[in-house]
Amino acid sequence: MSNEPQLPSRTILEGRERAGARAMLKAIGFTDADLSRPMVGIANTWIETMPCNFHLRRLAAKVKEGVRAAGGTPMEFNTISVSDGVVMGTEGMKACLVSREVIADSMELVGRGHMFDALVTLVGCDKTIPAGAMALLRLNIPGVLLYGGSIAAGHYRGRDVTIQDVYEAVGANAAGLISDADFRELENVACPGAGACGGQFTANTMSTVMEFIGLSPMGANSIPAMDGAKDGAAYRSGQLAMELLKRNVRPRDIVTREAIENAIVSVAATGGSTNAVLHLLAIASETGVPLSMDDLDRISARTPLIADLKPAGKYVAVDVYKAGGIPLIARKLIEGAPGLLHENQTTVTGRTIGEEARGARETPGQDVIHSVANALQPTGGLVVLKGNLAPEGAVAKISGHERLQHRGPARVFNSEEQAMQAVTGKKIKPGDVVVIRYEGPRGGPGMREMLGVTAAIVGEGLGESVALVTDGRFSGATRGLMVGHAAPEAARGGPIAALEDGDVIVFDVNARRLAVELSEAELTRRLSKWKEPEPRYKSGVFAKYAALVASASEGAVTRAKI
Repeated sequence: MSNEPQLPSRTILEGRERAGARAMLKAIGFTDADLSRPMVGIANTWIETMPCNFHLRRLAAKVKEGVRAAGGTPMEFNTISVSDGVVMGTEGMKACLVSREVIADSMELVGRGHMFDALVTLVGCDKTIPAGAMALLRLNIPGVLLYGGSIAAGHYRGRDVTIQDVYEAVGANAAGLISDADFRELENVACPGAGACGGQFTANTMSTVMEFIGLSPMGANSIPAMDGAKDGAAYRSGQLAMELLKRNVRPRDIVTREAIENAIVSVAATGGSTNAVLHLLAIASETGVPLSMDDLDRISARTPLIADLKPAGKYVAVDVYKAGGIPLIARKLIEGAPGLLHENQTTVTGRTIGEEARGARETPGQDVIHSVANALQPTGGLVVLKGNLAPEGAVAKISGHERLQHRGPARVFNSEEQAMQAVTGKKIKPGDVVVIRYEGPRGGPGMREMLGVTAAIVGEGLGESVALVTDGRFSGATRGLMVGHAAPEAARGGPIAALEDGDVIVFDVNARRLAVELSEAELTRRLSKWKEPEPRYKSGVFAKYAALVASASEGAVTRAKI
């Protein structure tokens, strides 16, 4: 393969004029034999700021072994990651969604600059997963995405716990429902080692998406982070990158409209995170496939919820793996709802999703993944609401335990911090609607997740009586009647900017309606007086992002203004 002109790396490495490039690479150990082979980039999101990506150096070494065994030369490079869980509830949370663009950009830049022939993106914490997919689709060179895997469950007084329990304990502790000592004990055991958050929160939701969309080998992502089998999956991913190169199969050959629809089904069937809406819209944008929030609502409405997973359910991602993994979820859907999945969509293994699913093995007696006939609820968890409060749409996750209707007075806050002070200060009452605005993609900027606030509401015992709406986002660990991504956002003069304390807000999930009980004339009058606030950041990466970011209804992607 070394002399095939179609390999991009030959432009950098072959010929007399390229002696300087070869000399520099030989300085760090590459040989003539190495440089004669296809060059495979290993985009590693290892970082020492979180458990989610902390173990990826080990997996990168295995990926490289697989590449070498298949006749290629791996070249590892690193990029950033920002931990949602660590920075949650602080100004630092604004960096998380912004990081998706920076990660995708940096992978794309190194890939284009060094002209790799193939690419493996090694990802962990949740923004790295869609970013890795976006980079693959932009470069459109043969490639594989491998998720580092889920953290094991923590154990607290005889029960399994996750980071969700810690965040909800914040509210419980503030309300005096658990002691400081019990609170610290839970904190100390909730996260027992490396790996991403254990429930079907955003990381595991997007991991599931990558298996269903075909960019990850089916069954590989759901192997837990510290399970010995993960090393084998990493080695195989390196081999697969070379196989895809030999077959000239590229990411855009795999990520079709039908593959994206399969991914939406996977989110709905597992009660996945609302963040998947943003990320799937962004992924579709990279492929040129038209996709709207209404498409996600439509597909979710015909998809049964069959996985009993946290935050609303009982189990975590490690339990999915023990039950039979992501392939078993696909098999149950194919068996119980023929036609729901596009079975003939190809995956990076060269087999279709239908072929992969039919090879799934179910652990006898498992109760994590249900049959369609015994679904937890007949429709999926993602719901898009529209109305005079969110003309472009807003997103909720309904997992069978939430109220489907709510009507109550608005309690309006212009930042997450203001809302958090009100919740922990016991100023929110049953029946209230907490409104958090100016936290959207432009207004934040960065569209922070509101897990601190939503978990505190639940922890204080208000989860069944208080609703929330925001132009920001939610963590995959959020539960309750919480509606996010309200678009247009306040910073763009969306209707949420016109709300005042006491305005009556109506949620009607069955009717897909989110409205404020104000006349069109009154809304128009209020918005005519609205003035766009001064940008919170006037230089640096946040300012650049705010200037370029699109609406949440378009995936909050950044676009050059040409």
